[in-house]
Order: sequence, then C-alpha cells, then structure tokens
Amino acid sequence: MNEIVTIEDQTIVKPGEDVVASMADAFKGELLSAVNSSQGTLVIDLDGVSMVDSVGIGVIIAAYNSLSQSNRQLKVINVAQDIYGLFSTMRLNRRFTVEAVE
Repeated sequence: MNEIVTIEDQTIVKPGEDVVASMADAFKGELLSAVNSSQGTLVIDLDGVSMVDSVGIGVIIAAYNSLSQSNRQLKVINVAQDIYGLFSTMRLNRRFTVEAVE
C-alpha cells in the first residue's frame, strides 16, 4: 500500500515496498491518480525500496510522461545507490530529478 501525502505544491508518493512487476499495476494506478488529482511536482520517495525492476521503471517513466504533457516535474528521492546507478545508466536522471540516499 502506497502512502500519498500532499504538501503545498508537491504530492509525495511512498511505495514502501520494492517497485517490481508483482505490485506494478496497483502502483501505476495510484501514481496516475496522484498525477491527475494534483497540480504541482510529483515526488516518488523510494525510502525503504531495495529493488526496482524493468516494469517498475516503466511505471515511473509513464508517470513522467503524463507529467511532462502538462509541464510538470517528477522527482525521485531517497534512491538506494544501486538503484541510482540503474537510473544513471539509463540516463533517466537527465529527464527528471533523481536524488540518492546520502
């Protein structure tokens, strides 16, 4: 179950579990609902997430594409180092903000 919090002009979505194929449909539905019901930046907080597979990345890219159509931004924060490496290798950090855990 995802936690969704709106603070000022940011909607923060915290999956709280690995973003993988088995949970992708539910996560995609909640992300698109958050995109459609909010106005500002969408923040995906990957705190506690240790794995993101190709399906999970596809869900995040779909959210980015929906946001970019209305000139809105996506930020992915608290990204584990190995997941950050994956985002960097795919050059996704050039499309949207990706912040690694310190």
